[in-house]
Amino acid sequence: MNRALNWTGQALLYSCFALAIGVFSRWPVYHPLQADHALIKISFVHHGVRVADCRPYTKEELAKLAPNMRAPMKCERERSPVHVELDIDGKTVFQKTANPSGLSRDGASTVYHSVDVPAGEHRITVRLKDDKTAEGFTHQHDSTVTLKPAQVLIIDFSAERGGIILS
Repeated sequence: MNRALNWTGQALLYSCFALAIGVFSRWPVYHPLQADHALIKISFVHHGVRVADCRPYTKEELAKLAPNMRAPMKCERERSPVHVELDIDGKTVFQKTANPSGLSRDGASTVYHSVDVPAGEHRITVRLKDDKTAEGFTHQHDSTVTLKPAQVLIIDFSAERGGIILS
C-alpha cells in the first residue's frame, strides 16, 4: 500500500513538472524584435597595437639572461586599448573603450553591443582606434545600408580583410 502511494505521488509530481515545462515553453510569447525593426550588432575580438616598439637587447641585458633565453629583440607585451564608436544616421549610439585582457594587458580587446533600429535605409559610420599613440581613429567605415524587417547586420573587424566589415 505504502509503495503504491509512493509511485502515485512520484508520477503526480513528474506530471506537474512536465505540465509546467510545456506551459512555459509556449507562454508568454517572446518576440526578439518588433515586426518592423532590424538589429545592428557590433561584435569583434581584436588585439590593439603594442604599446612599445621592439628594441634590441643591450650586451649587459643579454649577459643576465640564460643562454636559451637570449633572443635578439625585447618586445613589451602590453597592448593598446581598442576604442570604438558607432554612429547611425549621424547620431552616436555607442562608444566603448575595451581594455586588453590578460594579467599583462597583452590579450585581445572584446567588443559586443546590439542596437535595435527601424527597418529601412540608414547611414552607418564605425570608427576604431587600436593605437593609443595615434592621433584620431586608425580605421573608419562609412556606408549606407538598407535593412529589411528582422534583418541582423553584423559589424566586425578583420585586418586580413581590410578592416571594418559590415555583413
